[in-house]
Amino acid sequence: MIPFSANRAMDGKNYATPVLVLNCKLGALAIMRTLGVLGVPLYGIDEDHRSPGLLSRYCRERFIRSYAEEKEEEYLEYVLQVGKKTGKGTILIPTSDDLSVFVAKYADPLSGYFMFPKNDPFLFRNLISKEGMYRLAREHSVPTPHTIFPKKPDDVLEWSGDCQFPVMLKGIHGNRLQKKTGKKMVIINSREDLIANYRELEDPERPNLMIQEYIPGDDDQIYIFNGYFDDRSECLAAFTGHKIRQFPVHVGCASLGVCTWNPKVAELTTGFMKRIGYRGILDIGYRWDSRDGLYKVLDINPRVGQAFRLFVSEEGMDVVRNLYLDLTGQISVMPSVPREGRRWVIEDMDIISSYHYYREGTLRFGDWVRSFRNLEEGAWFSVKDPVPFFHMVGKLTGKAARFVAKRA
Repeated sequence: MIPFSANRAMDGKNYATPVLVLNCKLGALAIMRTLGVLGVPLYGIDEDHRSPGLLSRYCRERFIRSYAEEKEEEYLEYVLQVGKKTGKGTILIPTSDDLSVFVAKYADPLSGYFMFPKNDPFLFRNLISKEGMYRLAREHSVPTPHTIFPKKPDDVLEWSGDCQFPVMLKGIHGNRLQKKTGKKMVIINSREDLIANYRELEDPERPNLMIQEYIPGDDDQIYIFNGYFDDRSECLAAFTGHKIRQFPVHVGCASLGVCTWNPKVAELTTGFMKRIGYRGILDIGYRWDSRDGLYKVLDINPRVGQAFRLFVSEEGMDVVRNLYLDLTGQISVMPSVPREGRRWVIEDMDIISSYHYYREGTLRFGDWVRSFRNLEEGAWFSVKDPVPFFHMVGKLTGKAARFVAKRA
């Protein structure tokens, strides 16, 4: 580890400004590590003291508080109290959709203690809603899969008579659907399955399901853009890559990914964000459609994504470091060169997803071994920060034991 004096690194930058992370799950652990090795003072708020980010050795102090939309003013007061402890000018980084909207909504009171990119809360609500995102994409001529938003079972019955299967049944707010059902989306192969799944998964009181065109192709046709936009919506850092495996398979997050430069995805995204006036870190996903040769936007996360450490430049920069240097007035104007071919893995998720790919016959052992070529970093493992990894291993071992007992 590089020695530091007064939080000033050998690169000449000053890293004394503290950072407070809201929601300290896996993405927060990566934030703790990428800034912690630079000597940045780091703090975290989460409802669970065992959350990965709070287990990091780089987290100086842990604050335990849950966020609920119906009690967000209480949460605001708590965050402001923490701000008094960390000091004025602390950088605030939310890592969930709900908390990104929260920060945008309460920007005025939060600005008394914190620094963060300022955005329109209405824009953020549209971006985290797949319905709002779909309409924004259409408005700005960004390709997106054809989607309908039924409000009642009769809408599904009427539409399903003419549709081509398979289709995707998704949550407009994916996290809300996952919390209710354990799923964010389902691949549907027939009219009967569509009607049955809609009735099972939909909440009649708060309709949250959409039906989306299914784009054929393997999981490695899903592309990710990771970037940072300044207060003029100029892109100061742009990275692209694609998924190799997903968890859950075919419908989930990247369990193994590779950093590869895709100029079309980068150009499409930076133009879109400039037109809508977006600021801050962005994580956005596309699927390439071989039928028409277009990259079609699937989801937009107006925040740091948990896979942001997949994307690192030859100079060691990532979007979180870019945000830190920009907000502290130390941003470099030199463009970053992405580390082409760099691979990154979420260890526990990839073990499980690899097993499922193997069971379905799409992953052979030799291909699995070769898939780790150029692997540079894991989401959990770190020699300098081992506690979160061992905590994950304990949980994974428990899952494996329960799985074996169930099979037995």
